[in-house]
Amino acid sequence: MWLQRITVSGLTIAALLVGPSAGIFVYAQEYWQPVNDPATEDYMRVPMPRGFSIQATPLEGPVFADFQGKTLYRWPLKDLRNGDLGDRRGQASTCTDKIATTNTGLMSPYPGGFELPDLDKRPSCAEVWPPVLVAEDAEAIGKWSISKRDDGLLQWAFDGNPLYTSILDRKPGDVNGGTKFDPASDGPAVRVPVGPEPNVPPAFKVAQMTTGRMLVNYEGYAVYAWKKDEPNKSKCFGDCLKEWRPMLAPETAQPRGVWTINERSPGIRQWAFRGEPLYTYIADTRYRSFLGSDVPGWHNVFTQRVPAVPPEFTIQVARIGHVLADSRGRSIYVYNCGDDAFDQLACDHPTTPQAYRMAICGGGDIQKCLETWPYVLAS
Repeated sequence: MWLQRITVSGLTIAALLVGPSAGIFVYAQEYWQPVNDPATEDYMRVPMPRGFSIQATPLEGPVFADFQGKTLYRWPLKDLRNGDLGDRRGQASTCTDKIATTNTGLMSPYPGGFELPDLDKRPSCAEVWPPVLVAEDAEAIGKWSISKRDDGLLQWAFDGNPLYTSILDRKPGDVNGGTKFDPASDGPAVRVPVGPEPNVPPAFKVAQMTTGRMLVNYEGYAVYAWKKDEPNKSKCFGDCLKEWRPMLAPETAQPRGVWTINERSPGIRQWAFRGEPLYTYIADTRYRSFLGSDVPGWHNVFTQRVPAVPPEFTIQVARIGHVLADSRGRSIYVYNCGDDAFDQLACDHPTTPQAYRMAICGGGDIQKCLETWPYVLAS
């Protein structure tokens, strides 16, 4: 369990808490999808079993959904401190009807065998993550295969990964069970929404960030655009090229949809996305960086951004960068929690056990916890 300040390039918001902070107000409009911009991420068309669909979601881009429109998830295997948990690709689901009663000791320096809290209310993994079951007349197609569960039921798998829905998703387009964003933190084995591959040229990939679906090159470095460029025409030459490297298109590349190619000079072709010529920043040393966007006139490029936060929130400049804050400038924090049990159930939702949170923020004292980390109440 841990608390983390929410940065505009950090974790997805789960449960909001507020804490004191000193900062400078920053105009937040640049972070969110403009209200009048309907742009969504294009994706590669793939064959699907009857009854499944692809939903365009504002946070996670295109995702697969079942016949009710509920988002599909996988549980990828993750290396923890003392072992691994999750589903192994190509094998049967490990999320069963068995209710975990003790911790495993895989996530912490403490040994396994301690009794988990609220056992009288604890659900099984399959209750929280219902398996996507196969109809009698269904057949495998493309990357969609059929896996036999330990209870004998047949379950859909995509690319070898058993599929689930989340009880937290209530309507089509909800993606409350997990995120594609990987913070690379020392956390639990979480569930990840599953969707089709983005429709981008081979030189590019799409990285899930908390502010949207960001374009990166095939190595994972951020891609940028310059406000001084004209539509499908680069103006970055001379000294500009000392810091910015054009994303060049091979001779055989062809325009595709919102992807166009402009000729910088005879035989030198550059990719453009929605009319914006694309570059990488030579000073970037980290993957999925926002460093280049600090240079006036330059910005990261997104296939789609997330919707704007409610107007009572602000963006503040802090030591770690821009952070989300309340109307008084106090930083917003998110509480993350995952059980150290074999099913790795989350414990950071209001419907899950709060014993862990009360222990770390108030020593078991609910009132002290609420005073130290007050909720961010919706107006």
